[in-house]
Amino acid sequence: MPAPVIVFDCDGVLVDSEVIVIEIEAELLTDGGFPIPADEFAERYVGLSYPDMMRGLESRFGRPVPASLSRDLQEQALLAFEGRLRPVAGISELLTRHRSARCVASSSEPERITRSLELTGLDHHFDPAHLFSATMVPNGKPAPDLFLHAADALGAAPESCLVIEDSPSGVTAALAAGMDVVGFVGGGHARPSLGRRLAEAGAPLVVDRADRLPL
Repeated sequence: MPAPVIVFDCDGVLVDSEVIVIEIEAELLTDGGFPIPADEFAERYVGLSYPDMMRGLESRFGRPVPASLSRDLQEQALLAFEGRLRPVAGISELLTRHRSARCVASSSEPERITRSLELTGLDHHFDPAHLFSATMVPNGKPAPDLFLHAADALGAAPESCLVIEDSPSGVTAALAAGMDVVGFVGGGHARPSLGRRLAEAGAPLVVDRADRLPL
């Protein structure tokens, strides 16, 4: 039986943004004195909020990331979205066919979530009041806070929610919240190892196309 509430991650699930972000941010970090290959950036930091990513980078390199570089990372990604961002293949059709209660729960900032949905024409599929950001809770993914906040705001029991996630940290967060979760590897950034990593994080099902999601 379909879950009454579908909780979508945004980047890499609804919008094909991760491939853009990985390219731009790995390059900017390397140019800024924090050399990191795109593959390593994807494995370590996709799915984390910006504050958590900054803390991870500071731990990785043993020194703080300058505030100016942190701002550049966010600003350049948003600028690139204006001309390059597209919806994940098949997701608009899926949202049109399935009218289940739904929300977005993303590590991105509220402005980025809203703009990403606008640029890809997906905004009309979601109630603006049902767009939830990690900035709204004390702890981002892999903590369960964001998913529990979303369920509470929608008046839904966690066990009645199905989360669609493309990152191991998101899968971990969903399971910690007591929700069902499906791993998704249909985004342009998905490397061959991603499905394995989602399964290792606990996703009982991993799918590679939007039309295979069990909604």
